[in-house]
Amino acid sequence: MYYAVSYLKREKGEKKSWEFLGCEMGNVTSNVAARFAFFPPDPPTYDVHKDESGKLVLQGMTADKNIDVHMLDTKGGNKIIATFWRHPVARLTLLYSHGNAADLGQMHELFNELRAHLRVNIMSYDYSGYGASTGKPTEFNTYYDIEAVYNCLKKEYGVKQEDLIVYGQSVGSGPTLHLASRVKKLGGVVLHSAILSGIRVLYPVKMTFWFDIFKNIDKIRRVQCPVLVIHGTDDEIVDWSHGKRLWELSKEKYDPLWVKGGGHCNLETFPEYTKHLRKFISTIEKISISKPAKQLTSAPSITEHKHCKCLRLKAKKEKEES
Repeated sequence: MYYAVSYLKREKGEKKSWEFLGCEMGNVTSNVAARFAFFPPDPPTYDVHKDESGKLVLQGMTADKNIDVHMLDTKGGNKIIATFWRHPVARLTLLYSHGNAADLGQMHELFNELRAHLRVNIMSYDYSGYGASTGKPTEFNTYYDIEAVYNCLKKEYGVKQEDLIVYGQSVGSGPTLHLASRVKKLGGVVLHSAILSGIRVLYPVKMTFWFDIFKNIDKIRRVQCPVLVIHGTDDEIVDWSHGKRLWELSKEKYDPLWVKGGGHCNLETFPEYTKHLRKFISTIEKISISKPAKQLTSAPSITEHKHCKCLRLKAKKEKEES
């Protein structure tokens, strides 16, 4: 919050306590975060209804017998929509958290392509307040949302931790790393145009403040599985330095993909994107096959003390630190 700090330092020589400064910055940041973090499509690009058999389907999307639609209850008291895209010979499942300016209706084409080329099942969901999901989008609600989806994968499909790859695009890296930092035996993590934290997208701060949101820079250190980082070198929204730093902090680093000339919302259009992602999937498959099946342990819930539409900002972005 450079402008807040500078203003307080200039103010007629008055001494401001760090407590006051933190409170002021916290209030400003909360307002900024609320404005930049969530942009659900309005109106939503799809609706949910029951067909003649009573099965939930997504209205406005092409029917697919290999897609299951779920309405899940979250610990935040909301009902969210999740879709499971089944591949007939898949061993692994991708839990995909999309960007902040899209809903499931806009992800249909991408999921079809990923399912076919990667030969994986895909589970995705709409955050609270997105698409046909109820509630309001907040940082903590995204955490409750992904926990509900993870529990559905375990109970409904018997997905084991080691057979699950969590994938976070842009702001979706927040709930992704929340889950990955708590579930210790995941197969892998993919961070696509990910953020270090909410404030760091807006300001080149060197430390983490208590009022920051999506503190990925801290959570990445607790991830115990292979991490693939994908980032465009010309990302105009989230500087490339975010991806580089997240990769540096990863315990189990996988060869990163720095897409030369790639922006924030077009990495899927580069041929190396699918090729590198498929290579990562194959590596995780080999690891999964070599390990004996283990009993799942549930992770505790956190307590509160078109696919191109992935992130929008109203505030001017400054260059991030290396």
